[in-house]
Amino acid sequence: MMSKRARMVRCVTSAFFSLTDAKAADVYLTRRRWHKLANLLPTAFGVQVRSDHINGLDAEWLTPTYAPQDKLLLYLHGGAYIMGGCPTHRQLVSHIARAAGIRALIPEYRLAPEHPYPAAIDDAVAVYHSLLASGLMPADIVLAGDSAGGGLTMATLLSLRDAGDPMPAAACLLSPWLDLASTGESITTNADSDPWFRPEDLPLIARYYCAEDEVRQPLVSPVFADVSGLPPLYIQVGQDEILLSDSTRLADNVRACGGVVNIEIWPDMWHVFQVFVGKMPESRRAIARMGAYIQGITM
Repeated sequence: MMSKRARMVRCVTSAFFSLTDAKAADVYLTRRRWHKLANLLPTAFGVQVRSDHINGLDAEWLTPTYAPQDKLLLYLHGGAYIMGGCPTHRQLVSHIARAAGIRALIPEYRLAPEHPYPAAIDDAVAVYHSLLASGLMPADIVLAGDSAGGGLTMATLLSLRDAGDPMPAAACLLSPWLDLASTGESITTNADSDPWFRPEDLPLIARYYCAEDEVRQPLVSPVFADVSGLPPLYIQVGQDEILLSDSTRLADNVRACGGVVNIEIWPDMWHVFQVFVGKMPESRRAIARMGAYIQGITM
């Protein structure tokens, strides 16, 4: 059963993010709708925004007042791998950056269906390499992402590990989409409480990103990956979202490998509830906790 607040979220998602019915399958229209909605979301006070190009990608630097220049949050935005970018995530990331007292970079990695798997991973890895080439130390970088950006964060870590590259200090995942095969228990158990997603939508959306026979590949669905040798992970996920099992299974897998993971399951919350900062106390508290975690890692 959805709460009153969750039903309001469902109304917004129905109006802006219909991706699977015959009339609204135009990804480009949905992108425009989301960007229009994002224009209503203000950037956090005291955070400067500067546009840039990184490895041929549009990007934005978000810099809170007095943030050190030698620390960085590399943020990979969500959007089901098919939409999203600086305008849609500027508000959320600016609040995280201010809470952590750290600069943030949002690169606009290539999107599907024009650029399917593994284009987004290639872009994320290339941006990370460019940051190291600019003089930043791996221990001074925290990688983060929400939803598909959380899955991309994990795929980036796995790619860096497998290549023998130096790893960032830690990674933060907000409601990560880690199983494009949709095999988690919460797909069913939370079907009536999640205001963002319907279980039947996920396989259809996944097809924009990868072929059906690729959904269980570790870099597509990191719940099926060997997750040994990764930096510490910090996860925030809503109790009511159908992707809850993605986060809990990842946490179990990391612990089984002897890794470090801190997972917070927020009661009565939904997918990427942090975006409602300024509207809900849970969102403010979650961002404050994430900011404190990042400070503890980088300072």
